[in-house]
Amino acid sequence: MHLDSQRRVRTPEAAAILGLSASTLEKLRLRGNGPRYAKLGRVCAYSLQDLEAWAAARSRNSTSEPQKDS
Repeated sequence: MHLDSQRRVRTPEAAAILGLSASTLEKLRLRGNGPRYAKLGRVCAYSLQDLEAWAAARSRNSTSEPQKDS
């Protein structure tokens, strides 16, 4: 998923990139276990590099692997 790492996207586009709904991404942000984001005025923006890192950190080989909280 090597994307232009300097580009920032808003919640709907970030959710689409991750294959999540915008609502799920908002809930993850609220609980503090979603990808890093920047608050730019009233807008939450995600760098593509942070989205890629967050998704990579959740890669698993088996459903029985323990989940790592980050």
